[in-house]
Amino acid sequence: MINSLQNNKVKYVRRLQTDRRFRTREGAFVIEGTRWLAELQIAPQPIRLLFATADWLKNPAQAAMLADLGIPAQTVTTEVMAAMSDTETPQGVLAVLEVVTRPFPPNPAFILILDSIRDPGNLGTILRTVGAAGVAGVWLGPGCVDAYNPKVVRGSMGALLRLPLASGDWSDIGQAVCGMAIYLAAADGEVVYTAVDWTRPSALIIGSEASGAGQQARQLAHQRIAIPIRSHTESLNAAVAAGVIMFEAVRQQAKAKS
Repeated sequence: MINSLQNNKVKYVRRLQTDRRFRTREGAFVIEGTRWLAELQIAPQPIRLLFATADWLKNPAQAAMLADLGIPAQTVTTEVMAAMSDTETPQGVLAVLEVVTRPFPPNPAFILILDSIRDPGNLGTILRTVGAAGVAGVWLGPGCVDAYNPKVVRGSMGALLRLPLASGDWSDIGQAVCGMAIYLAAADGEVVYTAVDWTRPSALIIGSEASGAGQQARQLAHQRIAIPIRSHTESLNAAVAAGVIMFEAVRQQAKAKS
């Protein structure tokens, strides 16, 4: 049993939780909780390290879950688990996963592009919504928070294991969406989002709540679109705006196929 906070594996996990550059260099990130292990049964991903408390391992169903994954857990004390965890109330199990790059499908129907989304909770919610909507994938533009930030990982609710996800500059993004209709969600949009023909291969740009989309994002877009909102409400949360538009897009696409 690991009972020392000075253990090298404990220090390694803590650094992955707090250091973006270290996560990038290692190509690894941390997941926490029983639900994430269930997600791994659905979408397998290489596990580098797995830790659990003795209390967590006492549960037969949870022990069976580990057996299905085929990797033994290193037992740690509750104090050590708390030190490795990024949550206030650790669930008793934690794993280090390898980052797996999933390719975008050929000829995607819809891609989401994010510009300077810095809030981890927002990005996590957006990724979860992308997974629910069945969108082809997500491009993270310059200024976005790391997709493997612990708060993003938690907010994604497992979607991070299934989504094609890429990061790049505006040149990379422009090449990836070449030939698609590109729309920018903006308060000053000229067209209501429901009036757009989303049955064409399309990309949607969502900018930051604080300052909106940057100049390069605006230059890439072919048209600005808006979500009508009642007066006295300044704007929508970025994750909410992305969800509203994405579900309209997939609705139109599904209707066109029926």
